[in-house]
Amino acid sequence: MDRKLLVQALVKVSAGILLLCVLIFVPAGTFRYPGGWLLMGVLFIPMVIAGFVMMARAPELLKKRLNMKEREKEQKEVVLWSGVMFIAAFFAAGLSFRLHILMLPWAVSVGAAVVFLIAYTLYAEVLRENEYLSRTVEVQEGQKVIDTGLYGVVRHPMYMATVFIFLMMPLILGSVIGFVIMLFYIPLIVKRIRNEEKVLEEGLAGYREYEKKVRYHLVPFIW
Repeated sequence: MDRKLLVQALVKVSAGILLLCVLIFVPAGTFRYPGGWLLMGVLFIPMVIAGFVMMARAPELLKKRLNMKEREKEQKEVVLWSGVMFIAAFFAAGLSFRLHILMLPWAVSVGAAVVFLIAYTLYAEVLRENEYLSRTVEVQEGQKVIDTGLYGVVRHPMYMATVFIFLMMPLILGSVIGFVIMLFYIPLIVKRIRNEEKVLEEGLAGYREYEKKVRYHLVPFIW
């Protein structure tokens, strides 16, 4: 086992847990926020399990997933505004809980958690199908076009899964305001996809042919 990679992964997960706790529970003014703990559980428990699986079976893929340094200017802008969106959505959710403003029933939180886990499963399947999945937009050495499984349905199944994952987060927290803020993820991911496809068209052999074969970018029969 690569100890350096293990430490890097554990540091990033720990930092993510700490950051999310601050963003949710500080504005909530309490740790007695059931939606907050539900989100922490469905987000980080599968993440840790998936991390150990990748560590054992696909350490190179894990390294790619831990790399978050974008090269493309447009992608840097997407990452920046995504960060602003997440901070605003989680802060709004915690504050909504504290002030009892536009909060959804617990049943909605539970239902959203179920959808979240289904989307997480789709995300894991995409990771299994595509060994070239990096968190940054780039064409890697030896990269090939993947057109099987979910990639035969839409060009960007990982982003399809993340749309559901991210939109479910504020619903798990029970926050209408947080959900409205998180809707801004849709135009951001569209911007990311358009730039990513441009990069792949220019640098990845066979990608233009793949685009002709698979028409839909993100959602079947819609876009």
